[in-house]
Amino acid sequence: MFRRYLLPGFVFQGVTIGGGYATGRELVEFFMPAGPTGGLLGMGVTMFVFSAVLAASFELVRLTHSYDYKSFFQQLLGRGWVLFEAAYALLLVVVMAVLGAAAGEIGRNTLGLPPIAGTLALMGVIGALLARGSALVERSTAAIAVALYVAYVVLIAWTLAAFGDRVAESLAAPVGEGWLRGGVTYAGYNLAAAVSVFFCVRHAQGRRDALLAGALAGPIAMLPGVLLFIALMAFYPEIDNQSVPSSYLLAQLGAPWFETAFQLVVFGALVSTGVPLLHAINERVAQALASRGRPMPPAARPALALAVMSVSIFAATAVGLVGLIARGYGALTWAFIALLVVPVLTVGIWKINRIPQS
Repeated sequence: MFRRYLLPGFVFQGVTIGGGYATGRELVEFFMPAGPTGGLLGMGVTMFVFSAVLAASFELVRLTHSYDYKSFFQQLLGRGWVLFEAAYALLLVVVMAVLGAAAGEIGRNTLGLPPIAGTLALMGVIGALLARGSALVERSTAAIAVALYVAYVVLIAWTLAAFGDRVAESLAAPVGEGWLRGGVTYAGYNLAAAVSVFFCVRHAQGRRDALLAGALAGPIAMLPGVLLFIALMAFYPEIDNQSVPSSYLLAQLGAPWFETAFQLVVFGALVSTGVPLLHAINERVAQALASRGRPMPPAARPALALAVMSVSIFAATAVGLVGLIARGYGALTWAFIALLVVPVLTVGIWKINRIPQS
């Protein structure tokens, strides 16, 4: 039952959290302009869009057996599938760059290591997990997701105990403008990562399984973000000026041991983001080779992942973490709304109703 209903949501959560809101920076960029309460409304919009698009996508994947993104977008966009692949490749570079930069910051802030050490450690762990295939990807991502939930619950409980009056004061502020737009745009580019979850849909045994797994994926993915956002409101609005808001919050709690433990969990979140995203690339290449009667060599999986990460690190070095999120993600948001969100909710639903259930 876990694999049928909950696993896709936890894998999707893993992909979305490490590439962005584990640091808190994404939450600040997309939701804080609408104020504390407006930000929570925007996150509710994101959750709803996630659930709607993922439910329809999972059912179309199940009906057409399109478990890699090329097969899926051939069903959805026809020859236009190449447009999604081009946008996905750009997103992958941005996300891998963000992961590398964040891992470097964690290594420096937590252990006093040079940033390159944290980046190389991340690359090594991701490469090792990808070498073992889908089963290990599923298990490792689910385990990290559970650890993340525990860490975020402890964080918000501690923050409310220490700064609850400040959180309440911030949440009492009037609702700002732009929360609907913020929620839709945040959902738009994050849903590109849905393709890295398609391999989990193999466990669905019917329409009910696929639709329920998609509907649950929205709340599963966003709940840790909601908890972190509420905790960050203890230091609104000055938190907006912090490059890594979660690190700033942890420092205010004055518990170095918890800060270290939380940063290690965040490192796990970075792993759980990179692994499924790169696994989707591996599955795409493996399917292309299989169509030509050739298996994908096992060593090619980690090698391809390491190559993509290595190229992406140059972007992190040149632009920086805040710049990557503000410029790189924003530029791709509307492309994914046009290539994924709108087609799934129109053409995708139309095809679902025409294809006989299996």
